[in-house]
Amino acid sequence: MNLPNKLTVLRVFMIPLFLVLYFLDQFFWAFVVFALASLTDMLDGMIARKYNLVTDFGKLMDPLADKLLTISAFICLLSRHPLGDTFGLVMLVLIISRELIVTSIRLIAAEKGIVIAADRWGKLKTISQMVWICWEFLIRVRGLENISVLLMPLGNALLIVVVLLTVGSGVNYIVKNRALLKDM
Repeated sequence: MNLPNKLTVLRVFMIPLFLVLYFLDQFFWAFVVFALASLTDMLDGMIARKYNLVTDFGKLMDPLADKLLTISAFICLLSRHPLGDTFGLVMLVLIISRELIVTSIRLIAAEKGIVIAADRWGKLKTISQMVWICWEFLIRVRGLENISVLLMPLGNALLIVVVLLTVGSGVNYIVKNRALLKDM
């Protein structure tokens, strides 16, 4: 297994640690683990392209590892989201729905021997999601609660950008791969 693929597998193994820290209210350390896991996403892609280490395993597992990481984080955030904040809940449901749809299409393609790599829009979507998730973890850190109230509009604006990129990249993904869906 090459280094980029090892980084992808490491990202998957970091998810349980991140979850434990989050649910123990160790938001700073959950943020650190999540941020490090997010950095492995950037590193594995850079290394794979620079040293021509791109593999079918990486093309399939890298986006799947990203989805596992981000969906885990979204579920954490949903679990502690104020029930009255319908806006945030609807946005998170849209995001998770897109991730599940795209993963399903990728699995259908894989069954047919087709590996679909992430495109530019998918990468922008992933970066925006990881930035917003980091933001959400940081505002939960003890001592930053008062600042977070003042910066809530910025967090909501970031969330809107995330949703637009997520839905837009999902539509782009479906359109680009509609031939796969016609055969169903």
